[in-house]
Amino acid sequence: MFLLYAIIFTTGGAILALELLASRIMTPYFGVSIYIWTGILSITLIALAAGYWAGGRLTHAQRKPSLERLAQWYLSQPAWAALAIVGACLVYPYAFRALANFDLVIGAFVACLILLFLPLLTTSAMNPLLVAIMSQSTLAGPTRTERLDAGSGRVFFVSTVGSVAGVIVTAFLLMPHVSNYRAVLTVAVVLSLLSLAGAARPPVPLHHRTRLLALAAIATVASGTLLVGSDRYLDRMWPARYAGIEWQKLAEYGSLFGTVKILAGPAGAQPSEQTRLYFQDGLVQNTLDSGNRSQSFFTYALEGLVQAYRPDASQALVLGLGAGVVPMSLARRGLEVTAVEIDPASFRVAATHFGFDTKRVRSIEADARTYLRGCNSTYDAIVVDLFHGDGTPEYLITRDFFRDLRGCLKPDGVAVFNTFVDLDRPSVYAHFLVTLHAELNEIVVYRADPAGSRHLNSFVVASAAFLTPPGPVMLKEAPARHAKSLYQMLDRPNKLDSETFRRGSIVTDARNLISLDIADAQMAYRRLVIENVPPAFLLN
Repeated sequence: MFLLYAIIFTTGGAILALELLASRIMTPYFGVSIYIWTGILSITLIALAAGYWAGGRLTHAQRKPSLERLAQWYLSQPAWAALAIVGACLVYPYAFRALANFDLVIGAFVACLILLFLPLLTTSAMNPLLVAIMSQSTLAGPTRTERLDAGSGRVFFVSTVGSVAGVIVTAFLLMPHVSNYRAVLTVAVVLSLLSLAGAARPPVPLHHRTRLLALAAIATVASGTLLVGSDRYLDRMWPARYAGIEWQKLAEYGSLFGTVKILAGPAGAQPSEQTRLYFQDGLVQNTLDSGNRSQSFFTYALEGLVQAYRPDASQALVLGLGAGVVPMSLARRGLEVTAVEIDPASFRVAATHFGFDTKRVRSIEADARTYLRGCNSTYDAIVVDLFHGDGTPEYLITRDFFRDLRGCLKPDGVAVFNTFVDLDRPSVYAHFLVTLHAELNEIVVYRADPAGSRHLNSFVVASAAFLTPPGPVMLKEAPARHAKSLYQMLDRPNKLDSETFRRGSIVTDARNLISLDIADAQMAYRRLVIENVPPAFLLN
């Protein structure tokens, strides 16, 4: 009987592991808006409900199913779940981008059906099956409680504890060290081995032991083969074309915040002639040449605005590391720089591939908000470059966050923000600016407006003190294609106008009325990503 409980414990863990991994797999394709999560949670709960119902129906498929038949059904479910996972992993790398292109919300529902429905249905059906086995088995025990509930309380207790264990193992062991693709296949291998163990040493008599052995063996071989050969299967997607260049994958890192890919292009060129991308969760975090010189406009804009408004700065805080370009640029100017980043993979990637030096920049692994709340230093400048998924997380654009940020600035200090603005949805950006103005009442906005573009980088300088006119800026390393636009942008600051204040509302932790506005903007940005980024980039 121990094996039966061990199996329900492990399948309980597999259910939550699959849910957690599915959310990470789907984010680059469908984003993180409230609409997408509604789809994921709805399909998950429907699958679980259908599984409990199906398991209950099986226990009444005959007037009184035999113990042998119940055990056969119970032990075969993990193998069927493993085969469903294998099928999903063969399909989704090539199908999910097309689904997202069709419609983000409907596509997310269909994608969740592909990834989760059959595995969750088969594994959740095991709970009522085990209850039925316990009710017929003399091993269930003679206690009064077990006679009353047939051991159902114990079954669901063990399964739920297994779910907790599954979340912990997935979050702390699988996701930081292997890709989500391999992690899902690892779950499939574990499930198939459960059926194999049950067939090899059945704890109760089986109806057709040979059939179970064959099914479990097929599931084990299929999941194990795809796991071992995952690189060969997925490498067929490379090189991938993006922005007129063929890219190849140099390295990949597991992370709780989306798989990190380091890409080089043109594919086949000498390393000294290649540009490298830091790509994570559907976003190009930065682009650098072979000499670690940034090719991204925003890095020079942030560096230039710090220089323009606080030329005498001695201490700077950078929230959000990326490739480490901005903190290293400020450090080379002689500032004492602290960089705060929540994702440990970012520090490793920045140091390994982009020349980030932890000896020159004080590096702290922490959530930006947590760090600001306990801030014991005051800075001349704080650079805020915080993005996840389709934009800045909502808890980092509230008045409470900006109040903590103000507390870490010197009285004449400045905060410089890298943000996105959707010109088709100006009210979303107005909420951000009005909320920021409630704590840092001096605000200047800078924006380079490429012709025809509707989704733009927008840079904001904010301070609690009067902002003196910006001084001259020298950006010697800026690529020639950016230099003219940079200097033109820096010469044209924009003060907030009354129309912005009319459109915007102050956002607080306790009162956030703009979630739907943010969700619409996030989905618009994700559509833009899906239209331009190849499937190989999005595989998470």
